[in-house]
Formats: sequence, structure tokens, C-alpha cells
Amino acid sequence: MGIAVALIVLMAVTAMLSMVTVMQVSDHLEELTQSYVPAYGNLARANIRSAERALALRRMIIEKIRPPSGDSQFAALRSAFDAKGAEFDREVRAAQAVIRALIEKRGTSGDATALVRLDSRLDGAINESRRHLNDEIERLLRVLDAGDAKAIDDGLVRVDALRDELNQKLDAIRADMLALLRTEAELTTRKEHQVLLIAAALTVLATILGLVFSILVSAGVTRPVRRLLEGARAVEAGRLDEPVAVTSQDEIGHLTTAFNRMIEQLRLKERIRETFGKYIDPRVVEGLIDRPALAAEGQRRVMTVLFCDVKGFTSTSERMTPQGLVKVMNRYFSTMSAPIRHHQGVIDKYIGDAIMAYWGPPFADDAEQARLASLAALDMLALVPQLRAELPELLGVRTLPNTFDIRIGIATGEVLVGSIGSEVMMNYTVMGDAVNLASRLEGANKVYGCRILVSEATVAGAASAVEVREIDRIVTWGQSQPQAVFQIMGRKGELTAVQTILRDRFAEGLAAYRAQRWDEARRAFEAALAAVPDDGPSMTFIKRIDSLIAAPPGEGWDGSWHLEQK
Repeated sequence: MGIAVALIVLMAVTAMLSMVTVMQVSDHLEELTQSYVPAYGNLARANIRSAERALALRRMIIEKIRPPSGDSQFAALRSAFDAKGAEFDREVRAAQAVIRALIEKRGTSGDATALVRLDSRLDGAINESRRHLNDEIERLLRVLDAGDAKAIDDGLVRVDALRDELNQKLDAIRADMLALLRTEAELTTRKEHQVLLIAAALTVLATILGLVFSILVSAGVTRPVRRLLEGARAVEAGRLDEPVAVTSQDEIGHLTTAFNRMIEQLRLKERIRETFGKYIDPRVVEGLIDRPALAAEGQRRVMTVLFCDVKGFTSTSERMTPQGLVKVMNRYFSTMSAPIRHHQGVIDKYIGDAIMAYWGPPFADDAEQARLASLAALDMLALVPQLRAELPELLGVRTLPNTFDIRIGIATGEVLVGSIGSEVMMNYTVMGDAVNLASRLEGANKVYGCRILVSEATVAGAASAVEVREIDRIVTWGQSQPQAVFQIMGRKGELTAVQTILRDRFAEGLAAYRAQRWDEARRAFEAALAAVPDDGPSMTFIKRIDSLIAAPPGEGWDGSWHLEQK
């Protein structure tokens, strides 16, 4: 505001000075156009009227001496002669009036003195030369009436001499008037140049002062703004412990104070995120903080749920010390959680030695959730050998009491997503048949001797990423309808020749099994075992065939198997 006011005042002064000089130039131009030029024109026309009057006199003389002479024609010529004389007087008086007006306006200046001299000379020419010329013309006209040719010639010579004398005086006066006109024009031109120079100088001065003011004030503005920018960059880099110093009480000072308060709130939010991110998945924490509606709104969505459990953990943990058990579990959860988070999964909770995780909007793309969950399960299996090698060192023993391994169940389906709990404690989780099915499939691994069992919906969503084989159609505990379950054998296109043989023979055995062709089914499963001797599903079906041969299922059997435990 200070800069603006100063520049406005400076521009106002500049405008006033420019206006004064422009008015002076305007006055000079007005004098030129309204006084000097008209006065010069009056004098020039007076010369012309004098020449025209002389011509009219000669016509009168010619008309008088030419026989026969007509009085009416002579009278007309005399009237024209008198009119030219009157016009001459008017032009001279008009020039005198303009000159005397200029004299009154100029006062005692040098130009006024020159104008007084012109006025005096003009008076002399009119009062003396013009009077003598008029007297001589009157004598000539009297001689003309007498008809004396010699007297007429002599009179005409005298008239011409007096007229030439008058014209010379008028020419001299007109020349001096032209000189004054040129002087005034040059003065006006100089004034105009002065106006331009003054305007340019004032503009340059205003520009320099404006730049100086701008530099001084902008330096005072940009320093705190630069500090704010550095603080913003520090926040962007994650450094929230560097408040910006407040150096003024203006708007920028208030902005800096608000910025520091914002940093404090960000530090508080970050502490909340870091603290609760250790108890709840960080993306859920972030969503609950940034989008409170996420917690308040329950929605039904198609999600993919994963359950992971440690094989034989209960019996193993009973022989561990509390400290050793905590070390083993922490290492196990850290190792197995990494693939889940790497593949955009959300860890819902740790239940004893089990891990529950899920995929789906808004944390993972709807079309990718089954594929991501399946790839995460394969990566988790790949980390088992590493864990087996690390756990004895954590426990301080040479070998683990039991062989360490994991079982995984995955299901895709519609679930309820939202914050569920009491008024004093809530849990953002998923609930529904797909959750129960995933848990049942994890347990079904024990029945079939598998490590990863998934639902048919999961296979449909992950078919482009993994190789699977159908294991069975089962009715899990608490359900009435059979569902096809599959085993994930590896990534797409990465099956070995042995695994391919296993899958083909097993598929042949499963088809014969469902058609109750027991011998054919047994041969196919045995062929699968020949390819992979420890294949759990093949051994399970061979045992099941023996029991079914002993107690046939009947005609209404659909090939599904009921699991009587969770």
C-alpha cells in the first residue's frame, strides 16, 4: 500500500508538471494561431488591397480619358476604388488590434517591446504615408476632371511613388511580423521539446523510484516468504521439527504463525499414524484420519480374504519359553506380513499364530484383488525356508522341534466392510461368508495335505497370474452348498514337467472319482503319486476311495465331500 501511494503521488506530481508545461505550449500555440498568424495575414491582405486600389485608380483614369466617357461607368469604378481603400483600412486596423492585444498580454517582456515598435511603425505608415497618398490621389482626381494630360501623368507618378513608399513600409512591417512569428514558433517548438524531456525525465525518475521502493519492500516480503518456502519443502521432505521464525506482525507473519500451527498438527497426525500404524494397518489408519466417513459407513463389497496359520504351532509353542515364543512370533509375523503389504493387502489382525488379511477397494483395485492375494500367498510360501533357517538361532537351539510350515486359505466374495465394535472400541474389518470360507479353506489344508487352497471365485480372478489344479468340491462346516476348491501350484507358465504331469493325472483321477469309477480313479491318483510321491491330495483320495468302496455313497451322490470341522 505504501509503494502504491508513493507511486500515485509521484505520478500525480508528474502529471501536474506535464500539464503546466503542456498548458504553456498550448498558450503559445493559441497565440500563434489566434494572434501572430492572423496579424500577418491582415498585413498581407492590406498589401493586396493597396495593389487592388492602385489598379482601380488606373481603371478610373483610363475610363476618364477614353472617349466617350460614361459617368455611370466612372462612378462604378470610383465606388470600387473607395471600397478597396476601406478594405485596406480594415485590414490594417485589424492587424493593429491583434498587435495591441499581444502587447497588453505580454506586458513588459522583450516580445512586447518588438510589438510596440511594430505598432508605432504601422501607425506612422497609416497616419503619414497613407495620408500623403490619399491627398495626392485627390489632387490627381481633380486634375483628371480638368483633362490636363501632363498634369495627370505627373500626378500618377507621384501617386505611384507614395504608394510604393507605403507598400515598402508595410512589407517591412510584415517581414518583422513574420520574424516574430517564426521566433514564437521556434519558442513553441522548444517548449514542446522541453515538455517531452520533462515527461521522459519524470517517467524515468518514477520508474527508478518505483524500482527502488519495490526492491526494498519486496526484499522485506520475499525473505519471510522464502523462509516459508523452505519450511514447506522441509514438510514435503518429511521434516516436521523445523518451525519457521515469525519476524513480522503483518499478513505474512500471520501466515507464518498459521504455517507453524499446521506443522504442529502434522506432527501430531504423524505421531498418531506411526503409533496406530503398529497396531492397525497404516493404510487403514491413514484412511480413518483423512476420510472419517470410511469409519462411519458400512458397505457391502466384493473382497478377497486370506488366512494364514502355522502348522503344528500349538504343540511347538508349549515347549518354548515366553521370551523365545515372542521372538519367534515377531519374526514370523514380520516375515509373512511383508508379502501381503508388498501386494497391496491390508492386514486385519493377528489371531494367535494366524494372520488375517484382505484385498479390495479402496486399498486395492477391484479387478486385481484376487491376483494380488494369490501372488502374496506364493511369496509367503517362498519365505518359509528362510524362516526355518532363522528360527533355531532365535530360540538358541540347533533345530526346531517340529518342521516349520504354513497353511493358507483364500476366498473371494461379498463381505461387509466397516467399523464394527462397541461404543468404546471399534475395529475396521470385514465380515461375511467369504471370510468364513477363507478360514475353512485354511483348515481344509490339513485334510488334503496342501499348503494353499483357494475358492473358485479367487481362481477366476487370478487365472492370468497363477497355475492351479482343482482339488475337490467340498461343503464346509456351517454351509449347505458344495464349492469347488483349488490348489495354487505356482506362477503362470512356471510349472515344471513333473508338476504338469501331477496336475493332469490328478484331474483324470478326480473325474473318474466323481463318476464312481473307483479303479480308474485309483490308477490315476497312483500315477500322480508316482510323479510326486508326497502329494497330499492324491494320498487323501486313495484313502477315501477305499472307504467309499467299502460303503458306496449311493445314486444321489454328487462327488462333494462334507468337512465336519472348522
